[in-house]
Formats: sequence, C-alpha cells, structure tokens
Amino acid sequence: MCEDDGPLDNMNWAGLLQSLLLVIHLQQVICGSVRFSVPEEKEPGFLAGSLSKYFPPPYQLLTQEYLWLDKNTGNFYTTEQKMNREALCPKDTKAEECIILHTAVIGPSGDLVQFPVIIEDINDNAPHFENSEIHLRVSEDTRVGTSFLLDDQAQDMDAGQNGELRYRLEDSDGVFSLKVEDDGPVIMLVVKTALDRETRDTYLMALVATDRGSEPLSAMATLIVTVTDVNDHCPSFGTESPPNVTIPGDSTKNSLVARVRATDRDSAPNAGIVYSLSSKVSERVKKLFSLDSLTGYIRLAQDLQNDDSEVLQLNVLASGHHCPPADTRVTVSIVPKENQELTIKIGFIADHQNQTMVLQENQPPTVLAVLELQGDSGFIGSSLAIESEGPFTLSPQNGKYLLSTSKPLDYETKSEHFIYVAAQGRLAEGSVITSSRQMIKVLVADVNDNAPQFFQSRHQLEVEENNQPGMSLLRVAASDADSGHNGRVTYRLDKLASTVFNIAPDTGQLSVSAVLDKEQQGEYKLTVFAQDSGSPPLESVASVSIRVLDQNDNTPVFLTPHFIFFVPENVPPFTEVGRVGVTDADEGENGDTELHVVNSRGPFVVYNPEGTLRTTGSLDRETDDRYELYLLASDRGRPLALTSTARVTIFVQDINDNRPKVILPSSNSSCQTVSPGTIEGTVVTKVCAIDEDSGLNSDITYTVVAPESVQKSSPFRLDSRSGNITVAQQLLEKDLGMHHLFIVVRDGGKPAPLYTTIWVNLLVNDSVARCNLDRVPTWTGTSDLDQTPSKAPVCEMGDARSAQLTLLVGLGMMLVSTCFLVATVVLYLKQKRRSLQLSKRGHIEENEIPLRLKNKYHSDDEIEQIKASNVCNPHLHFVKDEIRL
Repeated sequence: MCEDDGPLDNMNWAGLLQSLLLVIHLQQVICGSVRFSVPEEKEPGFLAGSLSKYFPPPYQLLTQEYLWLDKNTGNFYTTEQKMNREALCPKDTKAEECIILHTAVIGPSGDLVQFPVIIEDINDNAPHFENSEIHLRVSEDTRVGTSFLLDDQAQDMDAGQNGELRYRLEDSDGVFSLKVEDDGPVIMLVVKTALDRETRDTYLMALVATDRGSEPLSAMATLIVTVTDVNDHCPSFGTESPPNVTIPGDSTKNSLVARVRATDRDSAPNAGIVYSLSSKVSERVKKLFSLDSLTGYIRLAQDLQNDDSEVLQLNVLASGHHCPPADTRVTVSIVPKENQELTIKIGFIADHQNQTMVLQENQPPTVLAVLELQGDSGFIGSSLAIESEGPFTLSPQNGKYLLSTSKPLDYETKSEHFIYVAAQGRLAEGSVITSSRQMIKVLVADVNDNAPQFFQSRHQLEVEENNQPGMSLLRVAASDADSGHNGRVTYRLDKLASTVFNIAPDTGQLSVSAVLDKEQQGEYKLTVFAQDSGSPPLESVASVSIRVLDQNDNTPVFLTPHFIFFVPENVPPFTEVGRVGVTDADEGENGDTELHVVNSRGPFVVYNPEGTLRTTGSLDRETDDRYELYLLASDRGRPLALTSTARVTIFVQDINDNRPKVILPSSNSSCQTVSPGTIEGTVVTKVCAIDEDSGLNSDITYTVVAPESVQKSSPFRLDSRSGNITVAQQLLEKDLGMHHLFIVVRDGGKPAPLYTTIWVNLLVNDSVARCNLDRVPTWTGTSDLDQTPSKAPVCEMGDARSAQLTLLVGLGMMLVSTCFLVATVVLYLKQKRRSLQLSKRGHIEENEIPLRLKNKYHSDDEIEQIKASNVCNPHLHFVKDEIRL
C-alpha cells in the first residue's frame, strides 16, 4: 500500500503497536503453553479455566457443546452436557491424551485461537466381570504348583491407575492361590495343596478385582472349581455283607436268598462294580443260584425240594475298572421244612387301611406298628427280620417288635414302600427255618418341600431393535417334583425388571411390549421367578440376558455443522488441513462411516483412515484466499446407507511468496526535471509499489541505498513509508545536474523479506525541456540487499524480569500510540475539511486520481494508465492484480 500523508502514517504506527501487544499475548498459544484440564463428569457451572490470563477481551467460544465462555471475563464453565472421558475418547487412549480442541475468537481484532482441554479421568467406573460365575474343572491328581489360566478377567473403562486392576482370592482355605503376571495381565489359579475328590469335590471362592483409584472400586465373581474324579479307589466289601443265611428246603424259584454289596469311593464311571461268582464254586451252587451282576442279589435258580439239610459255599467277586476283584463268602444253609408254624400278628399304630399305612414325607423316625410272633412251641427260639430294603427297622421290646422308620421318607424319591417281614425259628437240632412272611405297604404323602427347578437356569437371546410391540421372545420352563397343588408352577418377573417385558404366568412365555432401541439400551438382564402353589410357596430363579441387535436407524453426526480450518499457502500435496470428527450411534457396519468431499472446486480430499482433510495440490492465497466445501458422511448400513453433511471453511494463510512490484516510476530510465527554485519540503516525485501478499508480507518500505556520506549530501529525501521524494534543503548551484537514487523496495515478510530495486533519476535544471536518459544507471555496490532476520526463535523464553520489562514497554508504546492516534484524527479531519473546501472552489490537483475507481485493472496496459498519473493514490489496495479502494 502506497501512502503520502503524514497523519495516515501515524495511524499505521498506532496499529502496528497494538498488533505488537497482541503478538506478545499470542506467543503463549504459539508455544503451546495455553492448555487446561477438566475432570470428567463435572456438574454444570464448574469453572474450568480462564482465557483472561493470556488474551485481551472480548471472548467468544465457537463451539459450546461442553463448555460455555463468559465473553467479558474469559472464564469458561462446564455445560449441562457432561464430558464423559470414556465416551469421548477410545478405550486405548491414555489418561493424559484425551484432548478436545476448542476454538475461540479473542481480542478486539477478532483473532481465532485454538486451545486444548484435557479431559481428566475420574474413578467413575467399577470393574466388571462379564460372567458372575467362573467355572473351572481340575482333576484330583493335579500336582501341587500347577497353574490354570483364568480367561474371565474383569474390565474397567477408566484410564490410568483408575483402570488398573488388582486381583485377590477369598475363601480358598489355602487350597488355591492367585498368580498375576503384569504383562497381560494374565491371571493364573495355582494349586497349593493335594486334591482329593472323595474328601471334597467342589470349592466355591470369590475372585475380587479392585482398581487402583484413590477410592478403589471392586467387583466380584464366584469362582467354582469342580474336582474331577480319577480312578484311584477299588471296590471293597463291607462288614454288612451276610456271611450266613438259612433257607427252607421247599423254597421256590426266584426266592431272594441274600444280597452282597461292595462300594467304590470313586464316582461314575470309575465307580462301576460288576458282581460275579468265582469259577471255583461247585456245580451244585452254579445250578441252584443266580447272581445279578449289577445289584448283587442272590436268588434261587429253581424250586427246592430238599428233605435233608445241606450247606453250600458261594464265593462272590466284585470287579472295578483297572482294579483286582474283591471277594466275599456267603454260606447258605438249606433245612427241610417241618410241621411247626409261626405266625406274625401286626398291631398298627399309624393310620392304615388293609395293611396299608399312609405317612407324610419328611417326618422324623416314627413307630409304625407293633409286631408279635405266635406259633408252635416246638421252636427253641424265634425272631423277626426285615428281608426287603428300605428305611425301616425292627427293634425287640418285651418279647415284641417295634416297626419304625429309620430316616425321613421322601415322596419324590419313592412314593410307596413294601416291607417284607419274615419269622425265623430255631429247631432242636440247631437248624433255623423261615416259616412265615408278611408284607406291609407304606404310602408316602407329599408335602411342599421342593422348589420349582428350571430346565435351563440361564438364557441368552438376541433381538433386533425397532421390533414389533408384543413380539414373543422365548418360553422359560420349570418343573416341580411335588405333586398336586404343591407342584403347580407360575412365573413372574423381578419387580426391578424393565416394564417393556412381560411374562405369561401360566406358560412362562416372555414377550416385549414396546419398541427396543439399541442406542438407548443395548442389553437387558431379567430375573424370572418360578413359584409353586404350596403353602408356604417355594420359588427359584433363572436369568435371561437379552442383547439388542443394531439396525441402521441413526445418521452420521458431525461434531460441529461448520468446520473452520487454516492452512498456509504453497503447502505440499497431501498436507493435513484438519480433522473432521463424525460419529454414528449405530454399531458395526451401520456405524462405520466414510467421508467424501462434495460440491467443491478446491484441491481437497478426505483421508478416511485418519478422518483428516488433506490437500491434493498447491494452494495460492493470491488466487483463492478461502474455500467453501461440504463433507458428506455416509455409513455402510444395509439395505440403505444413511448420510449427513457438514460445511467446511478453509482459510488460506499468506506466506511471503511475492516480491513488491513497482508501478511508479515506470522504468529505471524514467527521468524527472526539478527546478532549482523548488521550495524545501516540496514533493517532487514518489516511488509506489504494490505487493500481492497480505499483512506484514505486503507491508512495503522504501530505502535509498548509498553510503551515509552521500545520503547526507543529497538534496533529496525519501520517506520510507509513503515513498515520497521531497527536497531536503534549498537547492544550490552545486546541486545542478543529474541525481541517481538507487532505491530498494522491501516487504515485511518473515523470516526474510523480499525486495525489488528501482532507479529514480532527478535532473536539477532550469530548462523545461523533457528529461531523457541515454542509458540506465549501473549499481556498483554489493549485490546482497537482504536484511538479516533475527535469529531468535519465536518461543525463546527470557527470564521473568525481561518478560516484565517487555510488557511495560508494550504498555508504554500503547499509551504513546493512543496519543498519536488522537492527534492524527484531529489533523486528518482538519485536512479533509480543507480539501473539501478546495474541491468546492474547483481547484483539482493536476495529477490526482479520483477516490473511486469503477474499473478493475488486470492488464499491463490498464496499469500503465495509472502510472501515467505520476501519483500513487494512498487509498488504493492492490490485491490479485486488481485495484480496489
């Protein structure tokens, strides 16, 4: 910009001084020292920081989604929309790296600045186990020190120490311990003592995960270790096996003789026992008896018709897997039947009908009847015995026998029992015969002692969102071992369950009554109760986990509808301009967004892997200083993708890539005649140049290049700002002749200014003839006309005293500039009034250019028309080869 007025020159200096103070404030932002930290989840109105320490007012925050800014004080506060670190930043973002960039307009000149706000993590998320129960099976022969990997680890959405977890094991009784490796973390369960399934087959422990927050939060999962069996025990016979039995000589086929029983402490299938007779038994034994290989019952294989006594030996073997067989011996005495008869008299105590008693289950041991033997006196001794199995006993008392239950009866195990009582008598020769048998039937009455049992205690299902209301989901089912009213089951949901789910009380059919929204809630956990109709009623629970599947029902959402970026001109292709954030509440392909630049002629493209806007070619501020474009975000949803748009404004920042262009004088050979009588201070000509750059890069200064002694002796003076060349002193005879001024025209670009040179040729002569030069003057000085820029870095920090001194000097300069500004305005108004008066009288300067130019000058010929006027209007700005007011 070319200037020739002193008052306007002072106004420029005032503006430069104000810009200097603004640069001092902005230096802290440039150096990255302005940053703020805000704990997440703060209530609205929390003071997060202040810009007043760094910038002058007023203030305006461009985005007020999470923060709002007081335009007068510069304080910014949290809004109703709380900042959740886990939602704003990816899971793998470190605690100190969750940053939101905010843009503000600051100061009287409306400069844009960006400052980062770090979202600090707080311990607001407790650890969480995906499964409340962790099951592990360990063989009983596992060696001490063996480790087992626990895959079910807890997760914590917090970051840093708030998300670091420690584990401990409770209720392990010293049998197990935990080993946690840091580089994983990997959790191992270590066996500390030898295991024995036959001693204890299940261990219930608590696995507790605790984070490292200042106020730690914990989660617990039940660790269930089941000790599995190995075949480390063999069958053995107990003392209750009958060594001797006596049967009558007229016993019939299939009559029960005896039962042998062996035990194996292992569990199935390792506890399977097979019974067999030894190969060494006699052929008589093999012919008369049969042995059940699974139950151990010994029965008669044929009818007996023995009139003589006979004693037989049975050797029975019990075999298991990979074990040597155990053996026992049963002695069977067969005695001939005599005429003596014994009878059994039964006196019932419990309720009965036709020798059938009814007894409620779960009753403690109870006396059922009194039995008495009656018969021939030929027996020397007689007794009663129970031949059948069951929870019943006979107890002798005063020559009679009390029939009792030995333990509570269970209807669900067996609803009726048959008690076989046999009378045995001893003959004179010592033989024992069974002369009489009686059968007593016991019916067990049901009571409500069994809660309903679900066929499946845990259900998991998936439901697509936007479902039809009333849709059936699944049917839960439970059974009750009780009978009648005690076994009738009804269903209900927990009172805390979501009201959108219903269950049919009689059938257990679960349905959803409302439309589900994946973005509102992605998972539901329901507790279903099954209750019988007994008194009091018993119940059990089952869990239903419902996962809502996503549909593409949400459009992509940009973080702001209007992005504003700044980029220097002439950056290389594929330079990052800025990040364009877009989110989609859907998941998977429905939430996978892709960006495209639409409706734009600018050289920009979106790099989707990073979500950044990049250049595709060179930028030139002098051609285009801003670009307006639109971004289209589309998801990959099916069958139809959803889209949204956002506006983007890109300001191209100027760099110093254009040299000043001299338009006056028109050439180095131009010449101007100066009369020797010209008064001191008269403007005889001027140098005028334009620069297509902006800001300091287009701030032009004019300098005469000559030795200091020559400059002092020159009768002409050059104004470095306006380019006006005036008579410095009264012209003398020695000043007659040609004067060549070699002028360097520089811009204010950083780090190094650009320049152009021009010769101004002045002929001091009384003649009015046209001044002509035969040849262009030649510069004989140094060719290096650059000014050496400062080497100090922008962000070089001095000591505190230097900073204070800089601030005081700046304030002083501002005060002086204000005074200059007031004086300048007064002088300018006076001069303008005088000019108006002169224009009314019709006095127009010979070489004055009108204040309003309607035409734009794009060609060299058009520019020459301006040059011909010999005056460069100070009110004209040259931008992009066109002249504007």
